[in-house]
Amino acid sequence: MFLRLAFLISIPCFLLSCQLEKTEEVVLVQSTLEIFSLDSGTRQVIYQADGNFEAPNWSRDGSFLLFNMKGEIYRISPAGGNPVKVNTDFATRCNNDHGISPDNTELVISHHEKESGKSMIYVLPIEGGEPKLITPNAPSYWHGWSPDGNTLAYCAERNGEYDIYTIPAKGGQEIQLTIAKGLDDGPDYTADGKYIYFNSVRSGKMKIWRMKPDGSDQEQVTFDEYNDWFAHPSPDGKYIVFVSYAPEVEGHPANKDVTLRLMPIDGGEPKVIAKLFGGQGTINVPSWSPDSRRFAFVSYKLLN
Repeated sequence: MFLRLAFLISIPCFLLSCQLEKTEEVVLVQSTLEIFSLDSGTRQVIYQADGNFEAPNWSRDGSFLLFNMKGEIYRISPAGGNPVKVNTDFATRCNNDHGISPDNTELVISHHEKESGKSMIYVLPIEGGEPKLITPNAPSYWHGWSPDGNTLAYCAERNGEYDIYTIPAKGGQEIQLTIAKGLDDGPDYTADGKYIYFNSVRSGKMKIWRMKPDGSDQEQVTFDEYNDWFAHPSPDGKYIVFVSYAPEVEGHPANKDVTLRLMPIDGGEPKVIAKLFGGQGTINVPSWSPDSRRFAFVSYKLLN
């Protein structure tokens, strides 16, 4: 699947991940799992491997990280070491939209269905097991879990438009929250449950927005020239961290020079805290440590 850049802005994360996977024979990468410390302003490498892996989550008790690689979910200590594959049963085509429940007992995955070729959302025990289908409609790409554990937020394509939806975490009727033309993506809840942060192209560039959990009071929160994706509120409610592309880059492709920026959740000037080669797969899903002092991300290096 090779798409012109002009079309990429309407394509959600997994489809772009597919593009990378289909070109890996030509574009060989090395992936590096890193932890950024707010206290010291430093980056620590905890795992590195040739090939593509993506999108770390940090467990709610702080004891492990998760990431996806070649359709599987892997678990690793924040101190490093060898990753261990999580048993996801039949779901072996997982994309980079996965996460952990607020009580640390369940894992949510977005699994690429073999028959339909589309992503659907499943939930399974955190230690592994048989996934339970949550979203009957496809494609659906998970991004946020409400702090009370009752609701999942996700990006989904329905009738040719990509919007943000919610659904009960045990399954049920989905609710559409955004109706603006163009892509709305990356919903993630604040720790107090009062807001969902997301990214939207509705104002011309991809910017960070927020809304109340019922979809009301949608407001833009970043305004400069960059294209901003995947805002993740810190557990202590003080910051959001997100990835920013150069103004001329459309969509959220892999293998680009990007920055990670930190911004006070109450508003203010975003601060560049890391520059890296990456983009797609770097910080698609929530990756803050429980104490809000660190977060995990993936950077990349071309090998050829």
